[in-house]
Amino acid sequence: MSTQPQYPVVPAPRFDVPPEQSVERARAFADTMTLRRTVRDFSDRPVPREVVEHAIRGAATAPSGANLQPWRFVVVTDPERKRRLRDAAEREEREFYEKRASQEWLDALAPLGTDWRKPFLEDAPAVIIVFEVHKGPGTPRPYYVKESVGIAVGFLLAGLHQAGLATLTHTPSPMRFLNEVCDRPQEERAYVVIPVGYPADDAMVPDITRKQVDEVALWT
Repeated sequence: MSTQPQYPVVPAPRFDVPPEQSVERARAFADTMTLRRTVRDFSDRPVPREVVEHAIRGAATAPSGANLQPWRFVVVTDPERKRRLRDAAEREEREFYEKRASQEWLDALAPLGTDWRKPFLEDAPAVIIVFEVHKGPGTPRPYYVKESVGIAVGFLLAGLHQAGLATLTHTPSPMRFLNEVCDRPQEERAYVVIPVGYPADDAMVPDITRKQVDEVALWT
């Protein structure tokens, strides 16, 4: 026996696309996404606020456990707050690279050329810190939090890329310092830091490849 819905119901939204168009739309989306790369060198060219707002609006349509939408998107553009963010992140990252990371982990990172220095946290015109929202004085207990927020972040990265913006995903560990930097309550827990902007004219990225569809997808 199915549980009766407690929300009022409305007809399911339709987004009907003819088969031949659906193939082309899927191909075009995939082709555009193949150009997405993690960028660490940003231009100082301003990012239109409206673009970021629409990308977040798209991210906030992601499915979530019990429809509780347990996410918060904090957009940092103030230079002084970005400086504080960088200083705090670099302290944690230096500790990670010099003391906490295993040699195996460091060996995996070595080809990418990353280290504890994170200038992109100041250079990018905007930095989006995505928080998980847990149970607090004004928020209910959420379910499948990491899965829900992870899907929303995927939507966000895709939306920003489709708008011609470059991003990277930065996850300093631990991330509790972000609550202080962003003035967020304790029931919110940082999930990822996403610098956003346009690539610098001389931006370079590692020459890497991605697995082909037949390596990651199975049909049964």
